[in-house]
Amino acid sequence: MNGVSEDFSSGCAFVEGDYVPIGEARIPLLDMGFSRSDCTYDVVAVWAGAFFRLKDHLERFIRSCECLQLTAPAREALRAVVHGCVRRSGLREAYVEMIATRGVPRTGQRDPRLIANRFYAYAIPYVWIANPEQQAQGLKLVVARTVERISPRAVDPTVKNFHWGDLVRGLFEAYGREADNVVLLDQEGHVTEGPGFNLFAYCRGTLLTPADGVLHGITRQTVLDLAARERIPARALRFAEAVLREADEIFLTSTAGGVMPVVSLDGRLLGDGTPGPLTRHLSALYWAAHRAGPWVEPVSY
Repeated sequence: MNGVSEDFSSGCAFVEGDYVPIGEARIPLLDMGFSRSDCTYDVVAVWAGAFFRLKDHLERFIRSCECLQLTAPAREALRAVVHGCVRRSGLREAYVEMIATRGVPRTGQRDPRLIANRFYAYAIPYVWIANPEQQAQGLKLVVARTVERISPRAVDPTVKNFHWGDLVRGLFEAYGREADNVVLLDQEGHVTEGPGFNLFAYCRGTLLTPADGVLHGITRQTVLDLAARERIPARALRFAEAVLREADEIFLTSTAGGVMPVVSLDGRLLGDGTPGPLTRHLSALYWAAHRAGPWVEPVSY
């Protein structure tokens, strides 16, 4: 174990069985998580000194590992490591990531069944897709025209992965169109997701979110849970771009930012061009749920 004098204030990582300052964290160049994107990961937030929905994140991470035939530590071992990263960092608001990789093959080895898998984790200061100031103003969103979402028959979007080639191309398109972010369509023209977020559209009195071709986000599920509690009609289903264009409100959801309002789509203002009332209401409920309740797991500092 590294000495207690080490500075973890910028973040803490768990690498090869040891905790190290985030600036010293390294993975082998030949790890197939890096060279082949043969890995999975999950991200959980710490807010006001407590994990939010850690149990759900751990279960999804374990399921993702099983889908990719990766070996990960047991659930309680995972919990202990992420708590250890946050506790050592002292961070009260943190972005905490777990990663399982295929590992480093021996020279000439190509059979993935024979490679010892690896596990990494880290905690760094909380990361925002859109910070509070940007959210107060609202985001400009575009629908990608130059790239479509990769088929779920090729890469399962319900398993968190680093196959972001299509998402990054879409993001550059958004910047070129003077927008903040992008949502991609599938090959049949249905709305999917964007770089690191799920999407919701409030249309004709019902909250809609894409059912297929997307990550089953924990923040997405939290919004569905809150909507059910508030008796707001909500459905997960496939819907086309035309439905998105009829929406009264649109917002994005992610562990990195919560409920993020959209105020324009392809340059057209939504409503009066400010975050909508339903979006603001759900955002307030979302952050309130971080302060107390069944989804909160305090860190013992």
